[in-house]
Amino acid sequence: MLEPARRCEKNRSIASSGRLDLESAEPLDPASLPQTFGELDLSPEMMRSLKRCGYDRPTPIQAALIPLALDDIDVLGQARTGTGKTAAFGISILEQIAPGDEIPGVQAMILVPTRELAVQVRDEIDKLATGQGVTVTAVYGGKPIRGQIEKLRRGSMIVVGTPGRILDHLSRRTIDLSELWCVVLDEADRMLDIGFRPEIEKILRQCPKEGRQTLLLSATIPPAIERLARRYMREPQLINVSPKEISGDTIEQFYYTVDHEDKFLLLTELLREHNPASAIIFCRTKRRTDAIARKLEKAFPREACAMHGDMAQTARDRVMKDYREKRFRFLVATDVVGRGIDISGISHIVNFDVPSFSDDYVHRVGRTGRMTKDGVTDGVAFTFIGSDEGGELTKIELRINRELKRLEVPESVKDQAVGRRNAVPDLPPPVDPLTKHPPKKYRRRL
Repeated sequence: MLEPARRCEKNRSIASSGRLDLESAEPLDPASLPQTFGELDLSPEMMRSLKRCGYDRPTPIQAALIPLALDDIDVLGQARTGTGKTAAFGISILEQIAPGDEIPGVQAMILVPTRELAVQVRDEIDKLATGQGVTVTAVYGGKPIRGQIEKLRRGSMIVVGTPGRILDHLSRRTIDLSELWCVVLDEADRMLDIGFRPEIEKILRQCPKEGRQTLLLSATIPPAIERLARRYMREPQLINVSPKEISGDTIEQFYYTVDHEDKFLLLTELLREHNPASAIIFCRTKRRTDAIARKLEKAFPREACAMHGDMAQTARDRVMKDYREKRFRFLVATDVVGRGIDISGISHIVNFDVPSFSDDYVHRVGRTGRMTKDGVTDGVAFTFIGSDEGGELTKIELRINRELKRLEVPESVKDQAVGRRNAVPDLPPPVDPLTKHPPKKYRRRL
């Protein structure tokens, strides 16, 4: 088992010279950060693990966070989705974790907003910890709790879970936090967006105060995150590695002004024209998600599938597995996929519905243009703006400090729309003069 790495004094000032100063925080210059994992003074075991996992060089959030975390400093890290935050706190925990025979209880707990992210974080840490004897357990709703309790009883050194299920285990006393020394809040702004703040605060109040390190990772830092950090973190140091243009220059971003009833015509035209190998179509509601997926399946047989929060966990797991394995090209989803889900190779994002919050736009677009071994990949994002949604477009542009490029709806879509509106509705069959049967009544389709 690894012993905590001894830190060089110079690492204390790698990320920033001051403590928490959210008002004047500027993004760090990546050139000022360590460029190789060797500069981070990691253990030989971890260096071998990184090489085995294909990590060539640290991303900015990894280079900035790891030295501070290994110096037992609370960190508030701001970085866009897809920049390697999981490996950043995962490496830090694994470098300092004690053997299970020394500390039999849970040593680190990672809170995440969604079930899919819990599984992803667990798998990533398992991969980094191969051969080190570290046990990692994911706990989340939608799965039988008995199996999770059994895994916890056998001994778990790191627990990854959603706030609701973590609280459930705490109430059942199946998770012991007496030996806990590290808490990670991953995608913290998303957890607050979906209403997890009471659960998060209740969990933090049950965690040990003395000797606890808290790492808070978030793509954005709204006032609610500031209050959380000031209340539950110990002199946290802010590291900001988000680009000044939040959505990134590598992603081409366009919008169409289109009537709501013509959106699907435009969607199918775009998919046929661009022919993406992998694309996500975001909708605002679960009902709309299912409807669009069914219509896409008719236009592109065996090429589309839906995913949203009302689906059973086994169904969601199957959809994500099939999508990662390229068994279908188009994933129609709500914002449950908008945060933290690591899917490589997505070239196109379509905002079929404008998101309710401008921050959600940032994270939707962040599904493409993600960090890879060779840097940030390029991507394309299209947003459909209804005639009454100009205000939402303005909010998005102000949020990302960038104007989206306007594209004209193709003439072929306009022609189809006009033809559909002018089409003569089907008439009921005439009355049979012999039988005098009245015409059948047809229910109007909603």
